[in-house]
Order: sequence, then C-alpha cells, then structure tokens
Amino acid sequence: MSRLVVVTGGTRGIGAAVAKRFTDLGDRVVALGRADCDVTDEAAVAEVFGSLGEVDVLVNNAGISASAPLAKTSTADWRSQLDVNATGAFLCTRAVLPGMMARDDGRIVTVASTAGRAGQAYTAAYSASKHAVVGLTRAVAAEVAGTGVTANAVCPTFVRTDMTAKNVRRIAEITGRSTEDSERVITSLSPLGRLLEPDEVAFAVVFLAAREAAAVNGQAIVLDGGGIQA
Repeated sequence: MSRLVVVTGGTRGIGAAVAKRFTDLGDRVVALGRADCDVTDEAAVAEVFGSLGEVDVLVNNAGISASAPLAKTSTADWRSQLDVNATGAFLCTRAVLPGMMARDDGRIVTVASTAGRAGQAYTAAYSASKHAVVGLTRAVAAEVAGTGVTANAVCPTFVRTDMTAKNVRRIAEITGRSTEDSERVITSLSPLGRLLEPDEVAFAVVFLAAREAAAVNGQAIVLDGGGIQA
C-alpha cells in the first residue's frame, strides 16, 4: 500500500537519495526544499503540513553546518544550526505526530550525524544540534512506545554531498592542502576510510521506515564503518 512520505531537505544530497528510494518503492513522496518550507518557521511548518493530509513517514533531513573553534563560533552560527538542525526537526515532528498517534501508525526518521554521538573539534554548534535531535528522537520514541509509531535516527559520518564539499574546501583554504588531501583528512576520521554515498544513508532511512521495522524504536544507527560502537 502506498504511503505518503515527507522528506525535508529533500531536493538534493541525502534528501534526494531518500526521496528516490521511497519513490522507487511506489510511495507518494513530497520532497520539501528550503523554498517550499522554512523548517524553522513555526507558522510555515504548520501551514505546509496542514495542507498535506495524513503523513505516514516523516524524514527530518533538512540541515546546515559550519565549523570554527569554539572561541570563534558566533552566536548567529550557534543559533542558526540549532534552529535548522534541531528546532526544525522538532517542529516537523510535532506537526505529524498527533495524526500518526490517532491512526496508531507512522514512522519518523531523523538524519543526525556521528557528531550527534561523539563530540568533534571545531563543531560546537553542529555537534550540539545533532546531539539535540538524537535526544529528541529518544524522547519521542519513549512517548510512542507500545504504539504503531516509531522514531529513530541515522548518524552517518561524512557523506558525499555539497555540505561535505564545502568542508573540504574550507580545510584546503586553511591548511593549504590540495582538495584530495583535504578529503583524506575527513575520511581518516572514521574506519570506513571513505565518504559515504547518499544512497547508503537512504538505505538505512528506508529500512527504519519499513513496516517490518516496527520493533526498532529510539535507536540512533551509526553509519561509519565501526568507529562508534554502542
């Protein structure tokens, strides 16, 4: 049976790969980009989700990142990353959860990060925001435990996306390394030894959203080749 799947940040990168996976399964997919819905705007989120009808699967994927030493992290950078990465997931989850609970059926999957499971240097705002969405996931999972609704997260290491390319360029600018050497700096942070492909993250998202995954709830699945084990 076809489900209505909403993917925030769904027009490129991980979100586009997630949307394609669900579409290939025959689901009806609404891929929301920044122009379609500002996930930090409470009224906009309420309006967009109110117009969609019964959402069966929500994938919280909208996110931003910026890196800097803590002493050079601006309040604006701190707030913007918390707003998009954490508050955005909260607002979208809050918009769909009552309907899911009323139907006793639904899946919420949030794209977090390994930075939501372990701190990383120069990512105070980003790590804090991703820890926040892992905590949100666990709190929601506790609320829905014993129902037909589940809430889980995926925590990938660096993925081959525009966001990662931006980080690679920043490393190159700061260190004077080549782009290839700068990418190796990033890939050395996990045993995987390479960038994840967006479709690998999408596979994990689709798994957690499957009806057969009803027993999986409150988990933050790490995708890094074995670096973080829990």
